Amino acid sequence: MHVSKKTQPHSLSILNIKLHFRQRSKDQPMEIEHYSFIKVWILAIISLCYCYYISSKLPKGIFKLFSLTPIFIFFLYLPLTISTAYLAGITAFFLSWLANFKLLLFCFDQPPLSPPPSNLFHFISFACLPIKSKQKTPSQNKSKQPQRSILFAIKVLILALLYHCYSHKHNLHKNVVLVMFCVRIYIELELALALAAILARAMFGFEIEPQFNEPYLATSLQDFWGRRWNLMVTSILRPTLYYPIRRFSTRLLGSRWASLPAIVAVFVVSGLMHELIFYYMTRVAPTWEVAWFFILHGVAVVAEVVVKKVVPDKMRLHPVVSGALALGFVVVTAIWLFLPQLVRNGVDEENIGGYSKLMDLIKGLLPF
Repeated sequence: MHVSKKTQPHSLSILNIKLHFRQRSKDQPMEIEHYSFIKVWILAIISLCYCYYISSKLPKGIFKLFSLTPIFIFFLYLPLTISTAYLAGITAFFLSWLANFKLLLFCFDQPPLSPPPSNLFHFISFACLPIKSKQKTPSQNKSKQPQRSILFAIKVLILALLYHCYSHKHNLHKNVVLVMFCVRIYIELELALALAAILARAMFGFEIEPQFNEPYLATSLQDFWGRRWNLMVTSILRPTLYYPIRRFSTRLLGSRWASLPAIVAVFVVSGLMHELIFYYMTRVAPTWEVAWFFILHGVAVVAEVVVKKVVPDKMRLHPVVSGALALGFVVVTAIWLFLPQLVRNGVDEENIGGYSKLMDLIKGLLPF
């Protein structure tokens, strides 16, 4: 096949850039990467100290927004200084997404950072970590504790089994591998956030809201995204996007249908933020598959809302049936649109490699 001289150097240069990044990430000693990771978070903490001591003293609105604009830009830049995919992804999620959106609410004296906590450490933790305090209910917590402990142990065992199966992935169908990857991402996220909640409870002395509410028991897509999956992101997107757009749409569409454009807008922004995080992790130009995944789910949730408003309760599907259909839709569309970009760029392999190195490090520290 003939390749023109004009396009060949350009194509090769793009390929070389991608290969250089992936090779640099693999060859980069973990000690250097951990040093970069620590340096990034030191800079983030210094930035949040500025927000706490300087910006918090300004009146809400344009002046506070102007004072925090450099922080927004800086938090978008920081993940670019980390080449390891999973460390870049964690930093992007905590700083570029959660911290920036919380600080945006902070500009207009909205929770969770307003009014500012009296303790600087609390302010920094609530700004950049996926935690949210809740009212203590000791009786409920004690009754659910045994069940949560059993589920936690089961999920740890499933995760260990998935890691073991990854060593034989070459014998499995690619869609089976993608399903394994999907389940592993969910369990890793839930376990990591559960451990963060335990640490927060120990340090702060108050209860932290769980970030997942048994999403496999969802009865619909609306239930899955609104009340069960990654609740920290949901609680941030509601005041920043959903409520303002719904108030505006009420004037145009009336209260009955005002939520529809707000739902679509939330999913569009979520898709764009995921594309940004995927770019930080892969350093590959967006393919927009992930954005279309969230747009598709936004349209599907809108369709659900319309059906619930139009169709009488007696004619709706049983929750078990609708829940199975919703979860099936999530899994199929995730395999189709959400996961391929990560697998295609070797993020799953790098994540497994990072886990193996972490386990080797822990084993080396143990006395037996």
